[in-house]
Amino acid sequence: MNHKNFHVKEVKWEDVHKDNFGNIKFRKNRNSIKKFIKLIILIIIAVFSGVISSKLTIERKYKQFSEFRDEKLQNNNLREASVQELSNTVSKVADKVAPSIVGIMEKSMNSTENKYDFKGSGVIFSSDGYILTNTHIVDSLGEIEVKLANSPNCLKAKLIGKDEVSDIAVMKIEARNLPKATFADSSKVQIGDIAISIGNPMGEQFPGNVALGIISGCSQRVSGVDGTYQLLQTDASINYTNSGGVLCNKQGEVIGINSVDLNNKKVSGIGFAIASNEVKIIASEITKYGKVKKATMGINGRAVVSGDKNKVKGVYISEVVKGSAAEKSGIRPTDIIVKLDNKVISKFKDIENILESHKIGDNIKCSILRGEKLIDLNVTI
Repeated sequence: MNHKNFHVKEVKWEDVHKDNFGNIKFRKNRNSIKKFIKLIILIIIAVFSGVISSKLTIERKYKQFSEFRDEKLQNNNLREASVQELSNTVSKVADKVAPSIVGIMEKSMNSTENKYDFKGSGVIFSSDGYILTNTHIVDSLGEIEVKLANSPNCLKAKLIGKDEVSDIAVMKIEARNLPKATFADSSKVQIGDIAISIGNPMGEQFPGNVALGIISGCSQRVSGVDGTYQLLQTDASINYTNSGGVLCNKQGEVIGINSVDLNNKKVSGIGFAIASNEVKIIASEITKYGKVKKATMGINGRAVVSGDKNKVKGVYISEVVKGSAAEKSGIRPTDIIVKLDNKVISKFKDIENILESHKIGDNIKCSILRGEKLIDLNVTI
């Protein structure tokens, strides 16, 4: 027999069987069938899982969108409510303060008629006719005229006195029962508080002369030989139309008198007002004496703690006004005042409180730290 025509195949015994005629037959490969079935099952599971996963993803995304939409709607509603509430507050403040705001003007030199040049704003602080404005507004005026809110007529005003450092001037008109502004305690003013600037250069209803902002600083000061005063810094617009007008809180109380001249560097977006507690003292002094007779040292500074191991608290002197009581006594910039009038000093307000309890000409003891050396000086305020 020729074996070259035969092909020998090795098989396992389980893969063969005999038929009824004794012929040998191969069994079909069951592993292939099993693999095929498993593949079909995996495809079905994958499809089913995909459907379930897609459904869950869609539901989750829908829930997130719904929550985002609801939150956005809620935020929009709150924002709209806040804006409306703020708008109502500003309107109420303007309505409350408006009657006390006046226009400061001068009769036009080039007219034979009763025409006036408008110079700035002012505010009534006494019902018997005392009015506050800026020194720089009245400085160059000859005959001062005042136009009250809701009044067509001008009234002649007499200049009682002025203070160059604070830029505050006091005038008097012959009138009674005038609507006066309410002055707040400016020591309670904080950074972030609402600030509303109001002026009335036309002496009439004043759309466009109300500006809204916030308090952005309370520690700035303006200094001179005749005094050192606290300023309030704000981003509410203070310009030539509302200079001499007022800076108010949301209760409609005056927290400061606006002055465009206090912004010496003319920085955009920054305005200054003399704090109301300072204004009340200045106005009282000028009304009584025609000038400010406030006891002062002529310094500017801030609270510090010494850098040595003793950690001494005091007020670091950043400026000494030329010709002031401080300069005459020997106090220099970079000195630290640790005691004044035998009282421990930890902040600038401590110095102010002590000076307010003294009169001009008083001699008080001052202890300063210069480097590591403690020095006692006498200051005649």
